[in-house]
Amino acid sequence: MSSDREALKADFLARNGLGDARREPLAGDASTRRYERLHRPDGVSLIFMDQPPVESAPCPPDATPEQRRAAGYNAMARLAAGRVDAFIATAEWLRAQGLSAPHIVAHDAPEGLAVLEDLGDDLYARLIENGQDEGPLYDAAVDALARIHETRPPDVLSHEGVRWPLLAYDDLALQTGGAMFLEWWPKYAGLPPFSDEAAAEWEALWAPIRARGEAQASVFCHRDYHAENLIWLPARADAQRVGMLDFQDAVRAHPAWDFSMLLHDARRDVSPEREKQALDRYLSIRSDIDREAFLADYHALGALNMSRILFIFARQVAGYGRPRYEAFMPRTWGYLNRCLAAPEMAPVKAWFDAHVPAEARR
Repeated sequence: MSSDREALKADFLARNGLGDARREPLAGDASTRRYERLHRPDGVSLIFMDQPPVESAPCPPDATPEQRRAAGYNAMARLAAGRVDAFIATAEWLRAQGLSAPHIVAHDAPEGLAVLEDLGDDLYARLIENGQDEGPLYDAAVDALARIHETRPPDVLSHEGVRWPLLAYDDLALQTGGAMFLEWWPKYAGLPPFSDEAAAEWEALWAPIRARGEAQASVFCHRDYHAENLIWLPARADAQRVGMLDFQDAVRAHPAWDFSMLLHDARRDVSPEREKQALDRYLSIRSDIDREAFLADYHALGALNMSRILFIFARQVAGYGRPRYEAFMPRTWGYLNRCLAAPEMAPVKAWFDAHVPAEARR
């Protein structure tokens, strides 16, 4: 970290009455964000987010598909490019819905700095690893999604002068992740490039699925809703027991999308039984939803999502030299196969059977 960046952070903390807080670095992930836990002299702890503005630009709300392609992956996929203003506006909108996102204590969005409420360390993933019953955790996570889906979100989220557009997870965004599977899986698995005919067939199979996803992009979508980003807060009530993190890439999307993120969790096994219980719970709450149509979309968009995640892992390994992501691939293929087992997904299953042999699914 440059001395200039460190001086900027120290000044920000001092200006917000936190200059005397002890700073404890926290483990990072594959992103450009860094976190520290701040320990105030009075014993209160807070989280310090440092997101330097180093990524390519996010998607302008009025950009055409051609302009988005020219701008690059973040704009095509409608990612927030790590922008702190996205996190701030989204967190406070979630809190206004009665949900547990961190309260924003202080922020300097242009510089990529924010101090957040500390929700603790009880990540779903760690608690379940240590033997806690996953049932109440997943039930609460489903209830939180049902709460979110009760309200159509605004086109722009705002908080204390910070504004962030909540864009639709549209056809191009859905296409981007799936199509990059075609580029990156052969590089990772040692396959020859897919033929033009195979690519054309891929596009023809996914286009109507993407159209359904875009047409029903009506609810707030966390977009990274899984056990590594959810914190258990048992002292709170009902859906507020689910502490939410890493929602800055939120979009408006089909209600099934976050269920794929939750139940097709690349980092832990979610059993078919748990998956069915979660979906049944949601559909009993949202009794206005056509069950058959929702499950068909869940399987279809889930398969698209798993293809997207396989591309991300393949790029991490083959493009960035991060072999630890290989550990997640067999599980992700398992979820993809589960989605492809739905009868309506038979044509997509046939494509994978024809073009990605079993030995290349690793």
